[in-house]
Amino acid sequence: MSDFLVDDATQGDGSRAVTLRIPAKPEYITLCRLALTGLAQLREIADDVMADVKLALTEAVSNSVRHAYGPDGDGHVEVRYELQPDRLAIEVVDDGAGFDPDEAPSFDKSAELSEGGLGIAIIRTIADEFELDSQPGKRGSRLRFVKNL
Repeated sequence: MSDFLVDDATQGDGSRAVTLRIPAKPEYITLCRLALTGLAQLREIADDVMADVKLALTEAVSNSVRHAYGPDGDGHVEVRYELQPDRLAIEVVDDGAGFDPDEAPSFDKSAELSEGGLGIAIIRTIADEFELDSQPGKRGSRLRFVKNL
């Protein structure tokens, strides 16, 4: 299978779904943001909302790239964008090493911030809906978040 896969589908209700499969390497994270920017041009989305969604997307893909496959990054990350009339859903899936979602930190504004480890907390704060499926010792993780438009 090739390094990239792009699948684009338009639904009868005007919603649009695009799936992007990238190598699990840091240099491809920007491609995920560019795909989001292109898809978002189909709707009028406020700049501050787009900035939040881009941040959440970057954190989600970065987590898969950094943690799922180890230092060699020998794997892929799949990003599915679902643009509906009233919401934008993004799902990030990898088949790398799983982890314990209960150990993911929550965002506490009064706590001191340390570098790293806050990606999931940031996504939870930005998202209107949040799902995380992963288990230590099992392959694969799935993170899905929704932002109401």
